[in-house]
Amino acid sequence: MTNGIPVEADWHDAPGLLEGAGSLPLTLEQCDLGYWFGAVAQGTLAGRPRGYSADVVTPEYMREPGPLREALRLELAYRALDEEAATKVLADYVATAPGVKELEFFSTQLLDEARHHMIFRDHLLNLGLPKEGLMDWIRTVGADYEKQVLRPIKEFAQQITRTEGDFIGGVVAFAIIIEGVLAASTELSERKWGVLDPVAGEIARGAAIDEIRHLAVGSSIVREHLIKHPEEREHVIGILHRGRELWGEINDREFVMHREELFQEGMLQRRDVLEGFELFPGTMLLDTTAQSRWDLAAKWNDELAESRLRYMGIPEAIDLLRAQAPRIL
Repeated sequence: MTNGIPVEADWHDAPGLLEGAGSLPLTLEQCDLGYWFGAVAQGTLAGRPRGYSADVVTPEYMREPGPLREALRLELAYRALDEEAATKVLADYVATAPGVKELEFFSTQLLDEARHHMIFRDHLLNLGLPKEGLMDWIRTVGADYEKQVLRPIKEFAQQITRTEGDFIGGVVAFAIIIEGVLAASTELSERKWGVLDPVAGEIARGAAIDEIRHLAVGSSIVREHLIKHPEEREHVIGILHRGRELWGEINDREFVMHREELFQEGMLQRRDVLEGFELFPGTMLLDTTAQSRWDLAAKWNDELAESRLRYMGIPEAIDLLRAQAPRIL
């Protein structure tokens, strides 16, 4: 803990997303509105109102046309659309919150996602896109992605919360099926871009710290619900089955691999920057491929799903989520 900031919210001391979300026990009681103002607004974000500190800059080569800049532009455009959709979906969680604790936590998560939308969107300006018409550009670039990937995910969550009025089912859908499955993308982004573009690295770092809290508290809500209502286990597993079917119908590989292949081409052009840099201990980023990063994301997703499902008390669902295709959106 630094200056009263809890370790999971401390910029320098917080664990990585996969480690933190896989092991930290955070609850609604801990992460109320007061926690958010002290630990997040005045802690994680101190000195980083736009998502990164003033002493980091985007290298000039990231503004030059080429595969590396295009890979990051696509990633930021898709992430901006992800966060916009998440913010709108979470409005239903706030509206249907069964108590004050849930109301406060999901209000803070909604604000987190809106902030992520801002920082991903704004970094496109650092890469040379004009401010005027930026969202129009994002929507044009991401039109197929939004239609084929985001829309069915958004409709899935809204069906459960808005139409069915199932708050716990909605928590399962968001924390496990949606955010949980996509957690590897944030971890991978932070590691990939940290050296190539320190601004992108810090933006991903801040988002990862938020996601630790979202995933840990979401898992805690489900855990506590099942302890109090063990008869609901089949219902929760039923939501997981529905989520598995959803991912089985979504083909995101074309979007992911196109971006990763651009990154592959671009990173090899910047060997001078990446020489000696390890994506994780024992593996140089320059030695990875688009396919190996896809496979790594699958491994990380499996590990995170296993740890959180065991924590929630539903280990029988591990194999169900492991059957999902890897995601590094």
